[in-house]
Amino acid sequence: MSYLQNHLLIAMPSLEDPFFERSVVYLCEHNEEGAMGLTLNVPLELNLYDLLVQMKLPEPGEHLKEVPVLAGGPVHNDRGFVLHTPQAGYHSSRTLSDDLMITTSLDILTNLGTDAAPEQYLVTLGYAGWEAGQLEQELLENSWLTVPASLDLLFDTPMVDLWQAATATLGINIWQMPQQAGHA
Repeated sequence: MSYLQNHLLIAMPSLEDPFFERSVVYLCEHNEEGAMGLTLNVPLELNLYDLLVQMKLPEPGEHLKEVPVLAGGPVHNDRGFVLHTPQAGYHSSRTLSDDLMITTSLDILTNLGTDAAPEQYLVTLGYAGWEAGQLEQELLENSWLTVPASLDLLFDTPMVDLWQAATATLGINIWQMPQQAGHA
């Protein structure tokens, strides 16, 4: 099997897990040891302004009240991740592709909302994780569709439209797909 790092997982309509129902997950890592991703369309009842205030960081700009913090996944939901366009200089930054980096360090948070911030970013708490072979099994069970990630889907598509927009890149309407799929 080829690995799906830098792809999106799109939950099939039949996936009834309460956390992943109609979700879109960006796969930051996928290899023989498992997979790690960030859910992109499950907002928390928390905005970036309030998060930064709670963390006692320098006074954030009021405009950050409009930036949602996302539930990245059910694992370690007390740990923050910033998925962003490339920008050097942050501790604990990791390059995911030519267009994306992930940062877990506190120093990026002080720059969000300022001229020093990455051009585009998403902030999540928690992540989605799969043990070795687990994601592959879910793919065989038709729980997920996959598409290559794009900056347009990640940063420019409204969160409420992401599930359908990601599926539309395959040329299909997700609502026309059967609830159960068979294997030939």
